[in-house]
Amino acid sequence: MSLWNRTFITIGSRSRRSASQALAYGHLPNSQSQFTPKLKFFNSVNSDGSQIPTYRVLDGVGIPLEGAELPKIDEDLARKLYEKMLLLPTLDTLLNNVQRQGKISFYMTSHGEEATIIGSAVALAPDDEVLGQYREMGVLLWRGFSIDAAMAQCFGNEEDAATKGRQMPVHFGSPKYHFHTISSPLATQIPQAAGVGYAIKRDPRRRGKNCAAVFFGEGAASEGDFHAGMLLASTIPSPTLFIARNNGFAISTPSSEQYYGDGIAARGAGYGIDTIRVDGNDILAVMSAVSEARRRCVEGGRGVLVEAMTYRVGHHSTSDDSFAYRPRQEVEDRKRVDNPIARFRFFMESRGWWSKEEDDATKERLKQDVMATFKRTEKLKRHELKQLFEDVYGGDEPWNIAEQREELSRLLRKYGADWKPWKQELDKFRGGGKELIDK
Repeated sequence: MSLWNRTFITIGSRSRRSASQALAYGHLPNSQSQFTPKLKFFNSVNSDGSQIPTYRVLDGVGIPLEGAELPKIDEDLARKLYEKMLLLPTLDTLLNNVQRQGKISFYMTSHGEEATIIGSAVALAPDDEVLGQYREMGVLLWRGFSIDAAMAQCFGNEEDAATKGRQMPVHFGSPKYHFHTISSPLATQIPQAAGVGYAIKRDPRRRGKNCAAVFFGEGAASEGDFHAGMLLASTIPSPTLFIARNNGFAISTPSSEQYYGDGIAARGAGYGIDTIRVDGNDILAVMSAVSEARRRCVEGGRGVLVEAMTYRVGHHSTSDDSFAYRPRQEVEDRKRVDNPIARFRFFMESRGWWSKEEDDATKERLKQDVMATFKRTEKLKRHELKQLFEDVYGGDEPWNIAEQREELSRLLRKYGADWKPWKQELDKFRGGGKELIDK
């Protein structure tokens, strides 16, 4: 008998003895956790102590990795994806500058995270319920939300059908596109999403067809609401798809100070939730990962977690100067070596689906479209002032709303025509507040 055969047989015999010994010790009641006489601590979801791998399809220059399976994509879909990826920074740049001019109060960009947002959007069904955080405008744009509608919400004008001018900019909402209105408090959407997922599960028309997809940053995952949502979706359970955008910073706090463990993905196993970590700057990897995550979520009726590893190129918001806590050179280096838009463009060019001439023409066209919408939007008035008191409660109007409306009417009659600051402000509303003044 050869040495190789003797070694193989010996190893096999030892493995059988080890397995039989483990079975002999038994396991915990109501659990498959085997008893062991060995004192052993662990600090990783992987048995060898290694970090969770990151799923990737394209390398940094758009070349598919050896062995990688491309999602179903043709030239038409690739062009649509790329155009939406270009539209995001075009809108972001203009609206960020508009905020600096004092024409809107606030703004948050998606710079550097375009692949995560658009890649997730295409992988979801158009009628899946989406609960966003702050940077998911791209999901709405993918579903058909127009540039005009996005601009109207940020300006809070009379075309803002979502919030009617009563919300901060980038706090989008759209029943038509199954996009729940964004709220400012951090992480509140996460347990709400688990509830939405449970409602879907209880609805015979949507059970097994839809899921609730919730977006949040790694900073939001430090909130208790994250754990409440994960616990609810795993134990009730409900078809809730958790999409964590790990962009490296929670406002000014780097991820290295947000957690000590292996990112957000390491928490999924603790809740018994299927989990994957994906290169968030690789749009094809995001598409594949979120598509499979959605399938598991819908078919299994349970929560699934996706951690998308990306980098926040822009400041947290217009209230933030990120160069106070990270070097400018670091940002420039990441823009140069790990640009999600450039990576996908390289992929398209390698297949003959795109060219520099088309790239220049598309960027110019989008810029002109966004600028034309801005010039029209900034001239529009706000909703009628009476809208302030509407859509708050269903059924009969409560006494306190009626009382507040009457108080405002009295103040407008007293100061609206004579006090310049009030008069200037009233001129911004359609009707100039006359529906309340003449009441």
